[in-house]
Amino acid sequence: MAEVESAGDFRSVVLLAGGVGGARIAEGFARALPEGALTVIANVGDDEEFYGLRVCPDIDTLLYTLSDRINRRQGWGVADDTVKALDVLRDLGAPAWMKLGDADFGLHIWRSWRLAEGDSLSEITVEAAKRFDTRTNIVPATDDRLRTKLNTDEGWMDFQPWFVGKRCGPKVSELRYEGADAARPSAQAMAAIGAAELIVFAPSNPLLSIEPMLAVAGLRDAVAQTPAPCVGVSPLIGGKAVKGPLARLMQDLGLEATSRAVAGRYAGLLDGFVVDAGDTEDAEALRKAGLSVASMDILMGGPEGAERLAREVLEFAAGLVPSRERRSA
Repeated sequence: MAEVESAGDFRSVVLLAGGVGGARIAEGFARALPEGALTVIANVGDDEEFYGLRVCPDIDTLLYTLSDRINRRQGWGVADDTVKALDVLRDLGAPAWMKLGDADFGLHIWRSWRLAEGDSLSEITVEAAKRFDTRTNIVPATDDRLRTKLNTDEGWMDFQPWFVGKRCGPKVSELRYEGADAARPSAQAMAAIGAAELIVFAPSNPLLSIEPMLAVAGLRDAVAQTPAPCVGVSPLIGGKAVKGPLARLMQDLGLEATSRAVAGRYAGLLDGFVVDAGDTEDAEALRKAGLSVASMDILMGGPEGAERLAREVLEFAAGLVPSRERRSA
């Protein structure tokens, strides 16, 4: 790997991402880096089958965001989409708690058709990114079945019924990434990690978006052993998530809702960590633990704010030296 002296010298950056926060910072990196320099490895633990169709919410949010089709007000779905198909399904008595727009249905039909034809999820996702002109490589963490399950006070639940159907209401006592032991990383994901000059953990929910990917046999080891610097970006500001149930979920599981607790989830994988400028106690605690820390405004807002954050993360990463301890993990 060539030595990187400044942010502008990064030619191959890998972002592990899921959720709205992951898609937003992916857009920032796509704007800050040369075209084709960014590969996003997407979580598939949230995937579900609706009406016989494969729905990949994290991949879809990345596709829509990076092609500027996203509904920016809500952070997911397609701008100006309609729900006529869902209305018909509701009239017919079908479960309609998962809000799928008509444009969504088009993507899901195409993906399911291609899967039935024998194409892999990786091949389908790469082609979708090209056809949508994302100018960014998007690959799933695995082509195999991987599903996040939650043990709640209402019993074990799949992710989407808990997250969307129940609006994160049931209290969670345990998480399980079903299929992770048997799954294998996609060839595209492993190739991207192998060629990376920088790996970034997006400000995504570590428990629901990042750890399902790291649970896939071989993927965590590949990240640990890369000679590229690895940087995490906290998804918490003042102990609260900008969007999503992370803070409450961490509390349900007996974890501190702090940036230092998030960094602890990536033990053995990080060379540096980015926290919000206001979280000085977390920054100091992480520095005392021997981790390089950058404090900055991590609230992205729109695309310009995401680009600003991405450039600052790149500048921070350019000065990092990968630890020998992590490479031997």
